[in-house]
Amino acid sequence: MWNLEHDWYSPKSLLSTPTHYDFPGDRFIPNRSLMDLDQAQSLLTNRTKKIQNKQFNEVYRQIVDEKLRLDSEGKPFRMLVFRGSPKSSRKPIRHIDEMREEEAAALQNTSNQYHYRRRLPKGESRILDAPNIRNDYYANIMDWGKNHMLAIALGSDMYLWNSENSNVFKLFSATNNDFPTSVSWSEDTKYLATGFMSSKLQLWDAETSIPIRILKGHGQRIATIAWNGHILTSGSHDKYIINHDVRARTNVISRVKAHTAEVCGLKWSRRGNILASGGNENHIYVWDLAKMSSSNFLHCFKDHCAAVKALAWCPYDSGVLASGGGTEDRCIKIWNVKKGTCICSIDTKAQVCGFEWNRHHKELLSGHGFSTNAHHNQLCLWRYPSMTKVGGLDRHASRVLHLCQSPDGLTVVSAGADETLRFWDVFGPPVTNTSEISDLGNLLSLKVSPIR
Repeated sequence: MWNLEHDWYSPKSLLSTPTHYDFPGDRFIPNRSLMDLDQAQSLLTNRTKKIQNKQFNEVYRQIVDEKLRLDSEGKPFRMLVFRGSPKSSRKPIRHIDEMREEEAAALQNTSNQYHYRRRLPKGESRILDAPNIRNDYYANIMDWGKNHMLAIALGSDMYLWNSENSNVFKLFSATNNDFPTSVSWSEDTKYLATGFMSSKLQLWDAETSIPIRILKGHGQRIATIAWNGHILTSGSHDKYIINHDVRARTNVISRVKAHTAEVCGLKWSRRGNILASGGNENHIYVWDLAKMSSSNFLHCFKDHCAAVKALAWCPYDSGVLASGGGTEDRCIKIWNVKKGTCICSIDTKAQVCGFEWNRHHKELLSGHGFSTNAHHNQLCLWRYPSMTKVGGLDRHASRVLHLCQSPDGLTVVSAGADETLRFWDVFGPPVTNTSEISDLGNLLSLKVSPIR
């Protein structure tokens, strides 16, 4: 405690007693230790417009106004404090923390109300015939590229359907009893990669529609492939996972074998540094790209009781992975890959064949196959992270084999063993009017305060 005497003389100063201060101050330099910097930051950066939101009444707005303009003792808030201030008995309350809690509660209530308004479409927006599509759970023979071209293998033929003008083009027909077992567009849609029953992995030029390269390395059919920039990863019935550099003459970068059965699911994380692989021995392996050459995996998840084909990385959290098990498992599991733990497990009562995350709302769509009850052949929509079921779509007459979503993330196409492609406007539209969510929307920048 400092006993500060005045350094000038006046009748008032001679008669007054010394004032006790928490800290010695200066008349012109603000004393940071006496300032409520969180509240000062909120007042300086707050650009919230006065919108009469029906969700918040006048009493609520008055409370917020008091918190912004009055300190904990009900006195006018002073943004800057010069010299020392007399010792105060106020409690060390951080107004911004209270505002964060209130804002989070308001956003949660609004989000819950919005979810209740979400409805599944009554039916398909379009149905296309898919004759000779193979009823094979382990294959991955459909992909929708950013060029609006849907690639689908029907028997030994590969077709391209243009979603903008509905034109159909046959890219090739396989010969010698061979047929496509996997297909994937490159991220820039310049190339279409196709894996075959014969273990061949072929690259096609999307513009010229001619094959440009065959990548070797596998000995049996290639059930799944996934792009990561210039790296093409393939998984095969020979139990190997191979990373190919499509630019290099010697294409094989790394070749790992951890699965003890066919590799039927591959998915790269959005950042491209983590790979998830699913196998017919019911295991999921998580790989770090930088360490794959040494065959060292990050995690091995063994909680599923059937083959794991369905894998999808969460677009809202880079460390969250969704996986689905086959007929004997029927579960959707959400994993925290950073911690190596299972967040939750949902029994869907049916074989899980595919996933698509909603990029506009926090939802997950799953496609299902065989079941012992009435839950078979459905598409199910789940809220995330609660994983409560929004509803189901059961228009397919046989199991759903594959799922893909359009480039704009609004439409999902499902390929069924009933030889149909069904298009569903299930994911949109995105929320654009954020002013209706919260009157404190512009205060989101305060979650990390640069002033300390």
